[in-house]
Amino acid sequence: MFFDVVILGAGIAGLSAAYHLREGGVNPLIIEKDSKYGGLCGSFDIDGFIFDTFAHISFDNDPYTYSMIEGRTEHLIHEPEALNYCDGNWVRNPVQNNLVGLPVHERIEIIKSYLERPGVTQVNNYAEWLDSHFGSYFSQRYPGRYTRKYWTVDADRLEPGWIEGRMTTPDLDEMLRSAMVENKEISHYSKEARYPIRGGFAAYLEPLAKGADILYNACITEIDVANKIIKLSNGRSVEYNELISTIPLPELLDVIKDVPHEAASSADELDHTSAAMISIGFNRPKVSPRLWFYIYDEDIYPSRIYAPDWKSPNNVPDGCSAIQAEVDFSRYKPLAGSLDDIKETVIEQLLRLKLFNRSDILFSDIRYREYVNVMFTPPIYSARERIHAYLDDIGILYAGRWGMWDYLWVGQSFRSGKDAADRLLIRKVNE
Repeated sequence: MFFDVVILGAGIAGLSAAYHLREGGVNPLIIEKDSKYGGLCGSFDIDGFIFDTFAHISFDNDPYTYSMIEGRTEHLIHEPEALNYCDGNWVRNPVQNNLVGLPVHERIEIIKSYLERPGVTQVNNYAEWLDSHFGSYFSQRYPGRYTRKYWTVDADRLEPGWIEGRMTTPDLDEMLRSAMVENKEISHYSKEARYPIRGGFAAYLEPLAKGADILYNACITEIDVANKIIKLSNGRSVEYNELISTIPLPELLDVIKDVPHEAASSADELDHTSAAMISIGFNRPKVSPRLWFYIYDEDIYPSRIYAPDWKSPNNVPDGCSAIQAEVDFSRYKPLAGSLDDIKETVIEQLLRLKLFNRSDILFSDIRYREYVNVMFTPPIYSARERIHAYLDDIGILYAGRWGMWDYLWVGQSFRSGKDAADRLLIRKVNE
């Protein structure tokens, strides 16, 4: 089987690359290991309840991206209003802009620490970045704890470059005001969030997937770049001229034949988080207090919970509701126990929040994904650069969160797929 262009992975970056190649007159083959497209942007159905593969909602404001995704899909618009649960308190998100929801002694300590925070000089790690922006008390009590849950390591083990633009940093006046009176504003980087009316988040991908040639349930065992042959676990082979990869860099290098030691060892330096999704359907409406919320308590496994019924009423049957809880892992915080044990523990922990009773539960489900987030541990930049240089040398293009090995949101992943397609089309013109 021969295709001029092959794309690895049918997530949003791979689908975007394929779509823009077809627009340029090239019909590629997408090789996908799962049984459906979507990757981390996919959705699934359990007894008429629609869940996404982790919490997804669109905030992207790029006009072209909007025209290709929301512009082609009937959608709802939400205010990005979230909550935080910490030590029995429910506080609006982000905490630093809504201190009035905390006990008085907490507010006093946060403001005192804020006034004593170190100046912004050279910041060597994420913990120092947090201290310089918020003071040590707030940093350790809130983002520090959450970092251990979500990123699975202490904040001083992450470099700081990834956080700019992803966390609000109020000044003294804003901190004082939020400690005294309720903040009426939504302190989010976007003022609206968008979600498909039907079909879950994966509905956004349908226009991109329409007409795509996708080979599903296809596991790659070897890529022979010298002869441009991809071998599959079912014994079939695919020959190609050009290759775009959106799969995780360690998985890609693991199947490339005769990878140099430097590139292979660099892949070992890349860190990522894994996670389990615990999806629960209920026989009553509105179990969750908001569309999504965060949990800081470290004795409660989930870091984040979202409510499919808040995203769209069509995600659940009439009179029902649902939540999906996320529990994060990595090689620094490995999966402990069976998935079923984790699921039951999470249900017991969530019962303590008094959002639902066990009798309200219709079903529960747990699913695990190995690659969920790129971790910005210090070796990331040099290791990523060496791997990308190697891929450039052998002519493999790369895109998406896992191909770029970067903290890309949905719109950024879409655009990186388009960029890869554009580069390939230019390459063909210049041949």
